[in-house]
Amino acid sequence: MKKSAPMISILALGVFGIITTEMGIIGVLPQVSDELGVSASTAGWLVGVFALVVAVTGPFVTLLASGINRKAVLATSIAVFALANAVYALTTHFEVMFAFRVIPALFHPVFFSVALATAARLVPAANSTRATTTVFAGVTVGFAFGVPLTSYLAEHLSLSAAFWFGSAVNLIAFLGILLFLPALPVEQRLSYGAQLRILRRPSLWLTIGSIVLLFAAMFSVYGYFAEYLEQVTELDSSWVSAMLMAFGVVMIFGNFLFGSLLQRNTVRTVIAFPVLYLIVYTLVYVLGTSSVPMIGAVLLWGVVHSGGLVVSQSWLGRDAHEAPEFGNSLFISFSNLGITLGTAVGGWVVSTVGIRELAWAGAGFAAAALIVIVLRLRSGLPSPTRSGAETAATSPEGVPA
Repeated sequence: MKKSAPMISILALGVFGIITTEMGIIGVLPQVSDELGVSASTAGWLVGVFALVVAVTGPFVTLLASGINRKAVLATSIAVFALANAVYALTTHFEVMFAFRVIPALFHPVFFSVALATAARLVPAANSTRATTTVFAGVTVGFAFGVPLTSYLAEHLSLSAAFWFGSAVNLIAFLGILLFLPALPVEQRLSYGAQLRILRRPSLWLTIGSIVLLFAAMFSVYGYFAEYLEQVTELDSSWVSAMLMAFGVVMIFGNFLFGSLLQRNTVRTVIAFPVLYLIVYTLVYVLGTSSVPMIGAVLLWGVVHSGGLVVSQSWLGRDAHEAPEFGNSLFISFSNLGITLGTAVGGWVVSTVGIRELAWAGAGFAAAALIVIVLRLRSGLPSPTRSGAETAATSPEGVPA
């Protein structure tokens, strides 16, 4: 693990750069609207189109890239993100920025899928979960620091400075991949048919269904985090900003906590995750009107929230391990579908019954996810046969799939 640590850290930095590019624009939309001369609703498409392209094209683009040297795929993908940020910094035309939201979105699932699979291959099988958890740390650090820093630079320096920051991060990751990552040719390329064959398994679709519901549970409430704290808890904007930062910081701790739990026992951790969310949302509802207790609830919420990525990816990886990169692309696409579903339902709850009841929407999705997970475990549909090392890495206590 020590020998591969620099390479895995570079992959995590690349993920940080991609998340900063993808999500950082949320905090600078007002400046984008002003500088490019478009309405706020039009500028909002820069966020929506990215997620839509990722969700729709992810598995197909990953399939097309499955026979290409892994190092070349990673380097090309991250270079596209560096270029896109440079274009954001220089352009004065909304149409150009829109196009360069679509282009990197095509490479987003490819980089994530290949980076996760590469991290697992760079270490012994018993350390694969720890390696992928480290790569996922790039996501949580991106939310905790990359997104707020982008907003800070746009507010205190300039919009172009915020985008040059994103470009620099991705450029450093690009250079790191070139310098530290060995050539990774595809030694045994799986045919498109062999990769697509995993979609025939009913067990895989039950797993995918649970992932959609888990992400809907996470983002049906998180998508309205700031509004909830302002309207229900009645915190002012400075406190809301502090809570957003604190939420991101504790996510870093939670990411490694769940990685450790997964390494001990995947199945029990997956079952526990929606249960923990039911507890969190109950606390959010009960304590929502009390500012001091709500701070504690938010910190717990952040720790649990961080587990969604690594828990879901590990869960899906059990049913897609023969085609790990294609499986990772399915995870990315369907998690984005869950985010879309969750935010849509959350918005409907807010507009119809009020934001005070929002926690119950998340709890409902969490309960549904738990039911599907239990159905998957009790269905009698086993995961594909694994080698002893893989089994040890994902389920050391011998819990059957």
